[in-house]
Amino acid sequence: MKFYLNIFSITVLTIQAMACSKKAVNTDVAPSTPKTHIYYVSVNGSETNTGSINAPFQSINTALSHVAAGDTVMVRGGTYYEQVIFPKSGLLNKNITIKAYPGEKPLIDGSKITVSGWLPLVTLSNVKYISLEGFDICNLTTSAFNADPEGIAINGDSHDITIKNCNIYNIKSNASLDNWRSGHAILVIGNGIGPISNLTITGCNIHDTQTGTSENVTLAGNIDGFTFSHNKVYDTENIGIIVAGGDNLNPKGVVATNYARNGVISDNEFHDNTMTRTPEIWGPDRYGAISIYVCGGANTIIERNKVYNSDRGIGLVSESNVYATKTTIVRNNFIYNCYRTGIYMGDYLNYTSGGTKSCYVVNNTLFQNDRVAGAFGEIEGEIRLTEHCDSNVIKNNIIYARPVDLFIHKYTSTGSNNVIDNNLYYTTGTPQWIWNGTNGTPYTDLIAWKAASGNDANSSNGADPLLVNTSLPDLHIQSSSPATNTGLVISTAINGVTDIDGNTRIVNSKISKGAQQ
Repeated sequence: MKFYLNIFSITVLTIQAMACSKKAVNTDVAPSTPKTHIYYVSVNGSETNTGSINAPFQSINTALSHVAAGDTVMVRGGTYYEQVIFPKSGLLNKNITIKAYPGEKPLIDGSKITVSGWLPLVTLSNVKYISLEGFDICNLTTSAFNADPEGIAINGDSHDITIKNCNIYNIKSNASLDNWRSGHAILVIGNGIGPISNLTITGCNIHDTQTGTSENVTLAGNIDGFTFSHNKVYDTENIGIIVAGGDNLNPKGVVATNYARNGVISDNEFHDNTMTRTPEIWGPDRYGAISIYVCGGANTIIERNKVYNSDRGIGLVSESNVYATKTTIVRNNFIYNCYRTGIYMGDYLNYTSGGTKSCYVVNNTLFQNDRVAGAFGEIEGEIRLTEHCDSNVIKNNIIYARPVDLFIHKYTSTGSNNVIDNNLYYTTGTPQWIWNGTNGTPYTDLIAWKAASGNDANSSNGADPLLVNTSLPDLHIQSSSPATNTGLVISTAINGVTDIDGNTRIVNSKISKGAQQ
C-alpha cells in the first residue's frame, strides 16, 4: 500500500504527459527518403493499376502492399468486402496513413466473411506509426461457438497508432452465453516484448454491437500511454471501454508490466451501454454493463465525460487477484439516469481480492441513478464501495439522489484509510447512506452518518444544488447554486485544468462542487 501511495504522489502530475511522451525516445527516425506517394483505391479500380487517382487499385490491401513510410492511401467511397491487414510500419514523423477520400464514405464490411475463432476486420499487429481515418468498419457477425468478431485488433509490438473519425457498428456475436458469446469493436492487447504506447482513439462512433461477456473497447495487457477522447459509445450490449490487467487476455505477460496504464479517457459520451438490449441473453438480472471501466489498470484520468442511461456509469473495480485498480482519477464528469450505481469502487463481492487503491473521485455530478435494485435486492447507491477499497478520496461531488436512493453505500468492513468529504448531498426524499452493510438499515441523518463513517465532516445535506434543469436533465448549476466556489482545492493535478465544458477549473483559488465551474 505504501508503494502505491508513494508512486501516486510522483506520477499523478504527469499522467497526461506520459500518454504522449514516448516519441521523444523512439529511435525509429526516418532517413532521407524520396518524395512520398498518395495511392488511391476505388471499388471500380483494378489490382493491375498503378494506384494513381485516375488508375486506382481495387482493394485496400493491394494499396497497403505498395506503401512506404510517409505514404498515404486514399480510399474512395463504396463497400470493401475484405479483411484489412497492415503489412508494414511507418517511421517517426512519417506515418503510413490510410484515410477516406474527402467527402466520401468507404465501408470495410464483414458481411461476406465467415467468422471462426477470433477474427478482426482490421488488423494492426507488430506495426507502428500508423493512422486509420474516416472509415465505417461494420457488419461482422457470427453465431459460432467461441468466436470473437472484432472491428479493429491491435497487438504485439505495436505503437504510435491513431484511429480517428471511424464509425464502428454491427459487430455482433449472436451466440448464447453457453457458446461463449463474445466480440469487440476495438481490441488492444499489449502482448509483445515492449508496451503498446502512444495509442490514440479519437472522434469515433461505436454503436449497435453485441459483445457478449466482452467489451466494446478493450485495452488490456502491456499498454503504457493511451488517449481515448471525443468518441461516442452508445446502444451497445455490454461494457463501453475497459482499461485492464492482462492476466486474462495475456496470461503469459510479465506481471510487473502486464496492465494498461498512463492513459486519458476524456470528453466522450457514453449512453445506453446496457444488457437490457438483449434480455433474452442475460435474464432478469441484466444490469451489469459499466460504461467506463478500469479493471486492474492504473494511472488513468477519466474526465469531462457524459455517461447516462447505462447499467452502471463508471467503475474502478478489480476482477483480478493479481492487479488492483489503482492511482486513477475520476473528475469533472456528468453521470446520470443509470440503472444501477453511478460510480462503483472495490471488488465484486466474494469474488476477487485486488481491490481499488489510491484513487480519486472528485468534482463529479451524479444525478438520479439507481433505477433498479442490485443483485441482492439492495440499493447500490449513487457511489458504491464494496470490498478492499483502500486510501481512496471522494470529494467535491454533487450527489443528487432519487427520492428512494442511497447517496453512498459501503457494503463491507474491508478497506481502510478512505476519505469522503466536501460533498453536496441532495434528494427530494429521505436522505440515506449505508456504512458496512449490504442490506442494512440506512442512516437518514447526516450527523449520524458522519459518526458511523468517520467521514464527511465538511459535507452538506439538504441544500438544492440548483441544477439548470432536472427534467432534461441539464446538470450545469445556476449561478446562485450553493455548490458555487464551495469545494476544496486539492491541486490542479487532482482537480484538473478544465471543467466539464472546458472552462478553467480553479478560478482565484476557488473551485465549485460538481463537474462545472
